Amino acid sequence: MSWLAGLTGQEPPRYVPPPDELKVKDPSIPDRMVSNKTANQPFLAHKEYRDRQERLHNEWLEKKKIRDAKIAKGEPVGPLERDPTEPREVGILGLLKFILYVTIFIALAGKFVTGSYTWEYETRLMPTLKSLWPTDQRLFSENALAEFNGEVPGRPTYLAIDGDVYDVSKGKAYQPGGSYHFMSVSSSLPAVDSADHRWCFFCYFRAGRDAARAFGTGCFQTHRTHDLRGLSDKEYEGVQHWKKFFADHKDYYKVGRVSHPPIDPSSPIPEHCDAKKQAQAEQEAAKRKAAQRESAQKSKVDL
Repeated sequence: MSWLAGLTGQEPPRYVPPPDELKVKDPSIPDRMVSNKTANQPFLAHKEYRDRQERLHNEWLEKKKIRDAKIAKGEPVGPLERDPTEPREVGILGLLKFILYVTIFIALAGKFVTGSYTWEYETRLMPTLKSLWPTDQRLFSENALAEFNGEVPGRPTYLAIDGDVYDVSKGKAYQPGGSYHFMSVSSSLPAVDSADHRWCFFCYFRAGRDAARAFGTGCFQTHRTHDLRGLSDKEYEGVQHWKKFFADHKDYYKVGRVSHPPIDPSSPIPEHCDAKKQAQAEQEAAKRKAAQRESAQKSKVDL
C-alpha cells in the first residue's frame, strides 16, 4: 500500500533487506543475487523446473548419441526411449478416456441425486440400455417373492412371469390407495374390454407371484401358476407378448429370477376357466398325442 503514503507528497521508505536474509542467483539476470522471499518463490521454482528439464533432455541426447553410434557399428540396440521432456499430446485415446470418465461421473451423480443413472430421463432406447446395464439381480424363492405383493409399506412391488421378476412399483394404480387396490382376489371379475383395464387386472392379481399361465389364458382366478403345459399356440404367444412387454417397458425393470419347484409331469393340467376353450384344448391335446403315436409308429416301420 505504498501508494497511500505517496499521496502525502513524501517519498515512501525504500525496502532494505535484512543483512542475514538468504540470497540466491537471479534466474533472469546473470551475476545478480535476489532475495529468497515468498514473492520470488514462483520464479525460482520455475527456474529449477527449467534446469531439471534441460538436464533430462541432455541425458536423453547422450543416450541417443550412444545408440546411434552402436547402429553405425552394426551392433544390436533396443528401442529408443522417449524424450522425457517432450510434451505429450492428448490424442483420440485420451479424448475418449476423458469422455468415458465424464460419463461415468455424471451417471453416478445422477444415481446419488435422483436415484437414476440417467437423471430420470427416459427415451425409446432406455429399455435396451437397462438390459445392458449391470444390476443387482437376485434369485427369489416363491415365499420370498410373495413378500413383495405391494401390500407392505416401504417395499417395492414385484411381478413374475415365466421365471423373470420385474419391479412394477411405478404402477401407482396397483399400490395401496390406487384406483384398483380395492379389488381382492376373491372379488368377482367385471368385464374388461380395453387393453389398459386388462393390464390392470394382470398387475393386481400377479403381484408377488409368478402367474405366467394366466397371462396367456386370461383365467385370473384359477390360473395363478407358472405351469405352461397344455397351452394352445395362441395362448403361448400371449405369454411371450407379455414377457416382451415387461422386458421393453420404460418404467419396469428386471430384478432377478424366481426358483420354482419342478412340476410333476403326471399331475393334471389346470383346467381352463372357459368350458369351450377347455374342450378345444382337450381336442388339441388329443390330436398332438395321436400325431406323436403316428410318428412313433412310422419310425418303427422305417427301422
